[in-house]
Amino acid sequence: MTPDRERTWSSGAGTAELPRTAPPSSGTGVPAGSFRGSGSGQRFGETERTDAWWLQPLIQAVGLTLLGLYATWAAFQGRFYEYKNYLSPFYSPLFTPSWWPFSPAFLILGIPLGFRATCYYYRKAYYRAFFGDPAACAVGELKSHGYCGEAKFPFILQNVHRYFLYLSIVVLAVLWIDVVRAFSFAGRFGIGGGSVALLACTGLLTLYTLSCHSLRHLIGGKLDCFSCVAGGGPRRKMWSVVSVLNEHHMGWAWWSLFAVCFADFYVRLCALGMIEDPVFYPFSMFDVSTKPFG
Repeated sequence: MTPDRERTWSSGAGTAELPRTAPPSSGTGVPAGSFRGSGSGQRFGETERTDAWWLQPLIQAVGLTLLGLYATWAAFQGRFYEYKNYLSPFYSPLFTPSWWPFSPAFLILGIPLGFRATCYYYRKAYYRAFFGDPAACAVGELKSHGYCGEAKFPFILQNVHRYFLYLSIVVLAVLWIDVVRAFSFAGRFGIGGGSVALLACTGLLTLYTLSCHSLRHLIGGKLDCFSCVAGGGPRRKMWSVVSVLNEHHMGWAWWSLFAVCFADFYVRLCALGMIEDPVFYPFSMFDVSTKPFG
């Protein structure tokens, strides 16, 4: 067969020619602009869909805007972020060097912000909600030039997500230390409103982090055969657990974001003296000389 002759395949019905395709471009696997799909080339918002396709991006836009504005406001405050044994997650780990004139939150918030901003789910959410790129499947885009992947500046910076994952795991370990402190009241084990808020916040952040696509790939996503590598059995079990969590990554992303803001809000109200934090001492129920509520 000559090199320039088309490849063919045989079947019971005869022979069909395979279509000639252009060589793939680097980075995306197909030539830029190929297979652009329904919605490409249409006016923004034009679609044949009859459902309320606009509702989800609208809710996402409102949610991200409100929670993002609160987080920004709380970070700029630089005060009322600590109350007794409670520390706002926006300020943990807490660094207050004398040479830093701004809010201590800005020394640490770059890590969780970078982790969320480059998250695969959040990319989808804010691309659709704020850039209309696209607003929804099979809907005309705000700018219809075809998707070419995160292969050019500034979107290529999205690929640093895995490195923000490593840093976020370190921050997460510190947050769990804060949770332990939140259950200690003058050396006594107690359960306060802030204890529950910080536990829920850190627990949801843990689920969000462990369900990360990059972590799933790091554990076993790049392997073709678990039994062919050292520790393949345990890695497969870990990969399976992360895969189950990954199915709910969107939910963990939203619930953890809300929980972080609520935990800061609760600590802030306590520090401002606007609410009184109730503390329950469960082991005092067995000691008649003390009261279970402090």
